[in-house]
Amino acid sequence: MSITRRQFIAKSSALGAALLVAKQNAMANALESTGLKDAFKKDFLIGSIMSKRNMEEARPEFLSLLAKEFNSMTMENEMKWERIRPALDTWNFDIPDKFVEWGLQNDMKLVGHVLVWHSQMGKGGFTDEKGNFVDRATMINRMQDHISTLVGRYKGKFWAWDVVNESIDEAKGWRLSPWFKIIGEDFMDLSFRYARDADPDAELLYNDYNMQNPGKRQFLVNWIEGAKRRRVPITGVGMQGHIGLDFPSMKEFEDSIKAYAKAGMRVHVTELDVDVLPVAWKYMGAEISANFEYSDQLNPWPNGLPKEMEDRLTDRYVEFFKLLLKHRNKIDRVTFWGTGDSESWKNNFPVRGRTNYPLLFDRNYQPKPAYYAVKKLRS
Repeated sequence: MSITRRQFIAKSSALGAALLVAKQNAMANALESTGLKDAFKKDFLIGSIMSKRNMEEARPEFLSLLAKEFNSMTMENEMKWERIRPALDTWNFDIPDKFVEWGLQNDMKLVGHVLVWHSQMGKGGFTDEKGNFVDRATMINRMQDHISTLVGRYKGKFWAWDVVNESIDEAKGWRLSPWFKIIGEDFMDLSFRYARDADPDAELLYNDYNMQNPGKRQFLVNWIEGAKRRRVPITGVGMQGHIGLDFPSMKEFEDSIKAYAKAGMRVHVTELDVDVLPVAWKYMGAEISANFEYSDQLNPWPNGLPKEMEDRLTDRYVEFFKLLLKHRNKIDRVTFWGTGDSESWKNNFPVRGRTNYPLLFDRNYQPKPAYYAVKKLRS
């Protein structure tokens, strides 16, 4: 039986539509069955963080999600000095040991966070029994003991360490932290040397926020160039990705990626999240103890993000990942500072009680539109 030209066109159109639907379904199934780590496997590692609660609860569905989506993992707080060494003679290795065991079982590239930081310090870390700052030699010995003990315990198990965290004060030069005041500016050189002595093969990073700031960038680049002449074993820079819908400038962030790479550093984008709430202060800082009085004006969406804002969040993540893909040859890792919105520090900083939506998974650990949009960049 012959068919008319109109019938042929109609059948062809129907077949084409069916094939299109089948292709779309196949793409959707592929997106569901693979994780972010698979999408970006040719580009850079994709990481997240593990909290003490999540490690202790060990919920199978949550741990399975982490294993599916990520191939790098960082402990959120439990390896910071005040948690792992609350007093000079006390070490808490239980949670970190479990974290390492789980991470290696799941083929994660583990990142140690953090060895030298002015904040979240253990009791008496900088002082003597009278509460006065110790002298330079004593502080150097404490630093060396801390780094050699911690890095040495996990030698060969951690792919990278945040050796020094947040020690540059925007465009002002060195942060006047106790590390700087007691030891002097060579505390950075010493910390990297002690870390290298403890693990000859680990990636050793300097990690900081606002790394797109031109003044801060130039100060660090100058230090790196001098450090290389002094044979300080730094191998990478962690650019904290605490960004907003309108800040920072993508050009400034790009300029920093290029500058650190030109200085011989591998770039790690760390602590990534996108703040969608009104900015609570003019200048964001690193002092985690800072807080402002709660205001409804600063917490406009306690019951869910409006579609308009969800779309802006998606667009911002896509814009940022396009930039990262452009420079994928310079970048080793992109780590989110949390997996689901409920666990983000942005819910309480700098204003306690706010409801924020900065990550790719919602409070029920379901992927958001931003997740699929980012993933499709590599599909």
